[in-house]
Amino acid sequence: MPLTSIVMLTRNGLDMTRRCVESVQRHTSEPVEWIAVDNGSTDGTLQFWNSTPGVKLIANEENKGFAAGTNQGMLQATGDYILLLNNDTIVTPNWLSALLAALHRDPSIGIVGPVSDNIAPIQRIPDAEWPSLENLDAYAAQRQKDLAGSGFYAHKLIGFCMLFHRSLLDRIGGFDERFFPGNFEDDDFSIRTRISGKNLWVAQDVFIHHAGQGTFLSNHIDYKRSSVDGAEKFREKWSVGLTPLEISCRGYNPSDIVAREPLFIPERHFVPFAGMPAQTK
Repeated sequence: MPLTSIVMLTRNGLDMTRRCVESVQRHTSEPVEWIAVDNGSTDGTLQFWNSTPGVKLIANEENKGFAAGTNQGMLQATGDYILLLNNDTIVTPNWLSALLAALHRDPSIGIVGPVSDNIAPIQRIPDAEWPSLENLDAYAAQRQKDLAGSGFYAHKLIGFCMLFHRSLLDRIGGFDERFFPGNFEDDDFSIRTRISGKNLWVAQDVFIHHAGQGTFLSNHIDYKRSSVDGAEKFREKWSVGLTPLEISCRGYNPSDIVAREPLFIPERHFVPFAGMPAQTK
C-alpha cells in the first residue's frame, strides 16, 4: 500500500502539537511516516517528539523558518506522497483517504488541500458553519457525506495542509527559502506548480480545523509585520504591481502571474534544495 510522508514543523506550541498528533493517530488508517522538523523549541516539544514512536526527528538548534524546515523534512521523506501539515490543526475522520482520492481523481492535479475555518477565503467555510472543537468530527463526517467527491480548481492553496505526489518535487523543486521566517512561500509553491502545468484542487468534502497563526502566536512573532515582509519578497520575485501592504491585506490575483509565465523555465522557476545539515533522531 502506498506510503504518505507527513512533514510537520514545530517551534514551541507543545499543546497544539500534541493535540494535532493525537488527532492524526486517531483518524488515520493509511500507512504514514512521521517527519518532524523542530526549529529550536524550548518548551518540551523535543522531548515530546523523542517519546513519540516512529518519528523521524530533525532538530535544528535555531529557527530556520517554514520554507527551509519544510525542505529539510521533504528531503527525508520516503513516501509516495508528501503531506505538509501545520501543528495547529486537528484532522477529522477519513481526512487522508479523501485527500488521496481527490489527488487520484484527475491526473492534472498537482496539489490537494482541504477546507477549514481559520484560513484564507479560498479554502474557508462560511463563518456561520464553524463547528465547535467538540463537534469537529460530526461536522466533518456530515460534510463528507453531503459533498462526497466535490471540490474546485483553485488559483492558490494555503500551506497549512497540502498533499502531493513526491514526484512534484522533481518537477518544481522545493520551497523558496527567501520567504523567511514564513508567509508567501506557499503562494510561491502553488504558482510554480501551476506554471509547470499542474492544477490545484480544494477538496470540499475534507474539513480539518486550523487554529491559525499558531507558531507566530506561540513565539510572540508579529504576524502582520512578517506578512508584509513576505509580500515585499513576493512582489520582487514575481513583479507584482502592488505595494507589499496591498498584497498582504487585500491580496492579488495568482492567475495574472501564471498567465505571464506560459512556460516552466528551470532556471527561473525550479527551486533547488539547499544543503542543510541538522541533528537527526
